[in-house]
Amino acid sequence: MNAYYNNQTIIYHNGEFLKPEAASSSLYSQSLHYGNGVFEGIRSYKTDEGTKIFRAEAHYERLKYGAKVMGIPFNYSVEELIAITYELLEKNQLQDAYIRPLISTGVNMGLYTSKESFLTMQCWEWGKLMGDRLLRVKTSSFERPNPKSCFVEAKVTGHYINSILSTNEAKDAGYDEALLLDMHRNVAECSGANIFMEKDGKLFTPKKGSIMAGITRATILEICEEEGIPVEEKHFKLEELKQADSSFFTGTAAEVVGLKSLDDYEFPLPWTDSLGYKLMQLYQQEVLGQRKSKLSNAL
Repeated sequence: MNAYYNNQTIIYHNGEFLKPEAASSSLYSQSLHYGNGVFEGIRSYKTDEGTKIFRAEAHYERLKYGAKVMGIPFNYSVEELIAITYELLEKNQLQDAYIRPLISTGVNMGLYTSKESFLTMQCWEWGKLMGDRLLRVKTSSFERPNPKSCFVEAKVTGHYINSILSTNEAKDAGYDEALLLDMHRNVAECSGANIFMEKDGKLFTPKKGSIMAGITRATILEICEEEGIPVEEKHFKLEELKQADSSFFTGTAAEVVGLKSLDDYEFPLPWTDSLGYKLMQLYQQEVLGQRKSKLSNAL
């Protein structure tokens, strides 16, 4: 079939568990025509205590936030969404999985949000989005959206045109990923993950404002606090990043992945000696329930 489903796959669609080919949506959907939909990317892991969805509450609170700011009617509770997700994983016999809930909107060719919405939830086996090797990154000619033009912390489907454009540009130029700046020329994030840089034994990550303040980012910040790793949220320019010792991306799909280079600058600190490498290992322990942690699953 393809990388996302096969003949045994079950999805959740509008209150039913069914085969993907049995689901349907309107060709007049506002999501299809204008990109007015909201989604989440979530992971579950096989742990010693069984299947665990990592930070389920935080992901579904953000999904509901996105529906609210976009004016999309959506009445599922966080508890209901989590229960559906576990049932979906069980029906697909998956433990280590990527989960994609999507709220789409109904028929409306106007530019006022449709009063009808639909919930679709899918899951599949998916390795780290950006792989395990160190990444060669290109500074994009595209910028992150102006935060006064939209709700940048909502995962709205239409917003990801920005990510597709920047990724296409980077890959067409022979790079692995794109780095986007914000409207003030501050470093923002890559096409689908947050960025940290290391300089003189301290980490820095862009402040909230123009970025998607990711749940993995928040987890890394909490781990740093617990482990005594110095970290600061601040605005910084591309020139500062090109003087860093090391750098890495964080995201649910990417998890933690190191950077080899940015444009013509190669990060000098060996990855295995970096704070990013240490955090990559600690993050894996966290998601697998192997780390003694005070972190809240509601992060």
